[in-house]
Amino acid sequence: MKLRYSPTSPYVRKVTVTAIETGLDKKIERILTIPASSPDLASDNPLGKVPTLILDNGDRLFDSPVIVEYLDSLHSGAKIVPTSGDARWKALRLQALADGILDAAVLRLMETRRPANEQSKAWMERQRNVVNRSLDWLEQHVGSLDDTVTIGNITVAIVGDYLDFRFPQDDWRKGRPKLAEFQQRFASRPSMGQTYPKDPS
Repeated sequence: MKLRYSPTSPYVRKVTVTAIETGLDKKIERILTIPASSPDLASDNPLGKVPTLILDNGDRLFDSPVIVEYLDSLHSGAKIVPTSGDARWKALRLQALADGILDAAVLRLMETRRPANEQSKAWMERQRNVVNRSLDWLEQHVGSLDDTVTIGNITVAIVGDYLDFRFPQDDWRKGRPKLAEFQQRFASRPSMGQTYPKDPS
C-alpha cells in the first residue's frame, strides 16, 4: 500500500496513528504530497486531498474515516473502530465532532493565508467559535473519555495537538482542565509522539 500524505495534516495523522497502533505501519509506503503543489494528486483523488491510500490492487481510498476503517479490517487485534454497540456510536460521534473541529481550524488557517485585504475577520471568528463551542462540549463530556485506543479518542487527542501547532496563542486548555488532562495523557502514546505535525523542511 502507498499513502499520499502531508506531515502537517491532522487527517493524515489519524491514518498514521491507526497504522502504528494496528501494526500495519511498515506495510505502507509514504509518498510526501503537498496538495497545493502536486497537480498529479488529482489522478489518485479527484478531490485533490490527502490522505489518499493506494491499494496493492490499484484501487484508491480517500477520506480519513474510510481509510481508517479499511486498515482496521486488515488486522485481528482490538479494533480502532468498535464494531457494534454503544462503544461504536461513542467512537464515531467523537470522531465526527473532532473532525468538525479540525475542519473549522483548517478553514480558519486557510483564511489567514489569503491576502490581508481579502481576509474575512467575521469568517475567521465564526470558525474560532465553532472550535471553542465544541471544545466546551468535550470538556463537559470528558468523563466519557478513557485511554481506550479508538478512532474517537485518537481524533480528540489530535485536535489538541493541532491547535497547539497552528494556534498556540489561543491557549485552548484555559478553562478546560479535564480535556487538557485527557489530551496530555493520550498524546503521550508512542504512536502520537511519532506522528506529531511538523512543517516540511
